[in-house]
Amino acid sequence: MADKIKLEIRNMTKLYKNNEGVRNINLQVKEGELVTLLGPSGCGKTTILRTIGGFLKCDEGSILIDGQPVEHLPPEKRPTAMVFQNYNLWPHMTVYENMAFGLKLRKVPKAERHRQIMDMLELVKMTGMEKKYPGQLSGGKQQRIAIARSLLLKPQVLLLDEPFSALDAKIRSQMREELRKLQIDLNITVVFVTHDQEEAMALSDRIVVMNRGCFEQIGTPAEVYNNPVNRYVAGFIGEMNFLEQRDKTIAVRPENIVINRETGTEGIPGKVRATMILGHYTEVTVDTQYGIIKAFIPCENSETFSPGENVTLTLSKYHEFAKEEKAS
Repeated sequence: MADKIKLEIRNMTKLYKNNEGVRNINLQVKEGELVTLLGPSGCGKTTILRTIGGFLKCDEGSILIDGQPVEHLPPEKRPTAMVFQNYNLWPHMTVYENMAFGLKLRKVPKAERHRQIMDMLELVKMTGMEKKYPGQLSGGKQQRIAIARSLLLKPQVLLLDEPFSALDAKIRSQMREELRKLQIDLNITVVFVTHDQEEAMALSDRIVVMNRGCFEQIGTPAEVYNNPVNRYVAGFIGEMNFLEQRDKTIAVRPENIVINRETGTEGIPGKVRATMILGHYTEVTVDTQYGIIKAFIPCENSETFSPGENVTLTLSKYHEFAKEEKAS
């Protein structure tokens, strides 16, 4: 049986008065898939998310959930739920009251409402917090409640707009793991927006790399990382060295550069500028005719290279792009 398409965007355009926005967007998201819209600020990620949720009206095209068009429906009538960057919890309501709000609107009986809320609090490891107010909780706990509140509505598609950006690095990493586990366990379809490439790589089944209102590449994290379709994607995802030649640009990841002590051998001659230990690998920067080239090597090999030492670099894997493909 083929994977069921849960969400489909067809030829969708949404432009603002300044003529910025998104044009002719086409995307299919499978049931139970987590798809991330990744790109710099202003590239149109949140615009797409808000049109799916009904907070923005699209100018052209259609949005289908389970094959049914929803672009004419207001947000509260769509089978979606959106979690915002700033959590959007009501400060004057307790955690319990915040979570009960949507269920009350849907006329869920009081006893059933209570059971669902308590089950969800247990699921997100927040049992015992129901009488607290949002202001009494840390950012990570507030975000967990915001996600739990959305999941209570059993959305067909969960929309997450940079939900972890206000959290510190360690909490952010924990929240990512929790979200991914929850998403897989409950088989939720998620569209996730971020400008953080590490977050996109860690969470996603597929990544949509965006630039100026358009899709540059759609693929799994491995596909986008290992086989970028153009220079923009190559430069946006992960670390990349660009070696400018007369008619082309060579793009090579730091981990695909081999440093040889023997000078005069075939490769790119250079001089070690600095070494920096970064956990399980060491970053070695080398001055070459192409400018500074960055290489990653295992920590156990790092002490063999000293600043000022002459070396030769060889490339174990690289990509070539036409010279006119400048990063915009």
